Amino acid sequence: MDRDQLRDLLESVKSGEARVDDALEALARPNFTDVPDARVDTHRALRAGIPEVIYAAGKTPTQIIEIARALRAVDQNVLVTRIEAEVAAEVRASLDGASYDPVARLLWLGPIEVPPIGKGTIAVISAGTSDLPVAAEAIGVARRLGNKVEAVADVGVAGLHRLLAASDVLRSARVLIAVAGMEGALPSVVGGLVDKPVIAVPTSVGYGAAFGGIAALLGMLNSCASNVTVVNIDNGFGAAYVATLINRL
Repeated sequence: MDRDQLRDLLESVKSGEARVDDALEALARPNFTDVPDARVDTHRALRAGIPEVIYAAGKTPTQIIEIARALRAVDQNVLVTRIEAEVAAEVRASLDGASYDPVARLLWLGPIEVPPIGKGTIAVISAGTSDLPVAAEAIGVARRLGNKVEAVADVGVAGLHRLLAASDVLRSARVLIAVAGMEGALPSVVGGLVDKPVIAVPTSVGYGAAFGGIAALLGMLNSCASNVTVVNIDNGFGAAYVATLINRL
């Protein structure tokens, strides 16, 4: 049950369309569902505003399918992150209507279009083409969580004029996600151009001294732009999640 469903239930009781005992029965149901290898949190949408998301890495197709079915049983949409194509194919064979984005590695079972409930636009800006998988994850998650998203790709600081050409998108966004590898300079530049929160996502893109994204992470943590905050390396999901919460305020 999410907040909208609970509100509808309470309104039904108020109007006399539902009995108090029926509402009590609905509210008394367990707020989690046990499956063989997981305890699925079916209360999270009501408690935190966003339902449980399935992180596929380390899970078998059977485990993913069982968790997804538990979520669907309580009328929740299913979002699976970091799911590789081979696993996604097996999962989709058991979950009718599931779609898959191989670049973002996201699987979705729910409405084709999610109506925006955020108050503004989330802009996802990526430095280079090599950063696109992480940016695609952020874009896909943000859209599935009910946000309007604008994407600006390949605007790294090696060609700053490309970023400045997108200034209208940057200035109109309510919250921005900046994705970059190498030295991780893009979020600082974006932060200096806007008066909105900038969520920096370091990627593991770069040569040896990039240390798998640590150089970009440290650069972003040391940003001189005070409106920049940072999530973990390659964590497009986490950036989109936080951006969603900000966009709902």
